[in-house]
Amino acid sequence: MKMPGDQVDRIAALGYAETEARFLYIVATHSGYFTLRQFLAFADAHRGKRSTAFAQKLLRHAHATVRDYMGTGSVFHLFSRLIYRPIEKDNLRNRRRHSFEYIRTRLVLLDFLLENPDYDFLETEQDKVRFFCESLGVAKDALPAKVYEGGPESRPTVRYFVDKFPLFVASPISDVSPVVTFSYVDSGCASLSNFAAHLGAYQALFRQLKSFRFLYVAPKTSHFASAEARFRNFIKPPLESDVSSEIVRYFDVRRNWERHEYVIPVTEDFEFLAEARRRFHGERFESLYASWCAGRLAERELRGEFRQLTPDRAVSFETYLVRNGRSPVDEKHRNRVNGA
Repeated sequence: MKMPGDQVDRIAALGYAETEARFLYIVATHSGYFTLRQFLAFADAHRGKRSTAFAQKLLRHAHATVRDYMGTGSVFHLFSRLIYRPIEKDNLRNRRRHSFEYIRTRLVLLDFLLENPDYDFLETEQDKVRFFCESLGVAKDALPAKVYEGGPESRPTVRYFVDKFPLFVASPISDVSPVVTFSYVDSGCASLSNFAAHLGAYQALFRQLKSFRFLYVAPKTSHFASAEARFRNFIKPPLESDVSSEIVRYFDVRRNWERHEYVIPVTEDFEFLAEARRRFHGERFESLYASWCAGRLAERELRGEFRQLTPDRAVSFETYLVRNGRSPVDEKHRNRVNGA
């Protein structure tokens, strides 16, 4: 796990021991919330003077607040700019107050991080955008994004990967090339409709990757089977679809739209058109589309242009139960979705 020494030192300079400073760096970067149980697990210590002194220090310096939540115990919220500013993360939303459901999710997320310290997680939005766009050559408009409306005199802001779920590159098993690993963190109480929305937000990015791994992280196993089924049904068919058929449909729907032939709006066609415009853009597609509309390109010829484009994919879905000592790359617990 990345922990720049100079930034950890800046937190320590506020009056914290090295272990405390390293823990606070992780909390500030990834969750914003924590419990003393999680601090003790990180410090490999037992409850007593050490945890009490750490808590008192946080409250005395007004770096954090503490609140008791039913069924969760005392939860600390690390909110002070004095912590975030020295590590150049003053703009993170972790500083803000959130709903109880959000807090539960962040605590599960932190458990996952603490149980898997050997991975170099992509920490920030900038890290993730840079990795996919510069290292993998993915178009920016394929990234999961959310638009935040500004004030009357400011422009809307586009933010990427706003869920901030763990994302890293690692080998699923030894002697295998590293793959991108995405995740979804279930607090234990959320419905699968949230998971479906998350997959929808990432679908355009998944299409750009020849291989990736997906972890469903949760504190209990109740949703594991249904989450895997949802992943298979929602993600696998689009990735396996015949590209040539999709391009034919895109050209057909686009031509009908541009000729104003839709008397009654067809939501499914419009949603497909918006997604297809993102996927199939560029000079080559525009030239073929012009020939298609002019009747110079038959469907058989168009299909021939792209029939070989359906790539071999290696996609895996895995579940991870926090606080049970299992590694997410443990082969015994892998549920593969081969050939997706």
